[in-house]
Amino acid sequence: MKLRSALLAVMLCMTLTTPRLLASEDVWDLAESEQYGKKSAGMVGRGLINAATSPVDLVVQTVESTQEGPPFFGTLTGLSSGLGCTALRASSGIMDVATFWVPGFNGFKVSRSYSNCLEAEYTKARYTPVREPQTQVIEQPQVVVVQEPAKPVVVQAPNPMDYVKKGDAPDPMAYVKKGSNENSYVK
Repeated sequence: MKLRSALLAVMLCMTLTTPRLLASEDVWDLAESEQYGKKSAGMVGRGLINAATSPVDLVVQTVESTQEGPPFFGTLTGLSSGLGCTALRASSGIMDVATFWVPGFNGFKVSRSYSNCLEAEYTKARYTPVREPQTQVIEQPQVVVVQEPAKPVVVQAPNPMDYVKKGDAPDPMAYVKKGSNENSYVK
């Protein structure tokens, strides 16, 4: 019991003695800080806020879902998502308060919005967009290829005499009579 009251006193002192410089920043940004003092004070503050306001998720999500959809189904879906977000926000708050002293551990983030606890939010300080290196585009000259129009192909019909073998044809002059002898043929 003494340990519990001592721990509560230390957390109360840390919360109340936060310098004005830290008070000007947001509790959620402080909890994500890399400096140990800012991180621990921010985690205690964020944890207490999340644990204390976790039932608000149930009411907000039930009302919004009832207004958006059919009344009966909207109420049931809003109630179920509200219960889930209430449990998530409460456990995140308890974990933040219990582990504020651990160096390098920034807790489990829950959205600041009560309409959607799983909505991703990133602080501007830690998550800056990465710029891609600019590349220089060099355009090459375009080469234009001009083709001449195709010439018509003339196909001639084959000559039937091209297929006759020259050495096999009989010589028409082979049997011509030469001389006076009737039976003498030149061969």
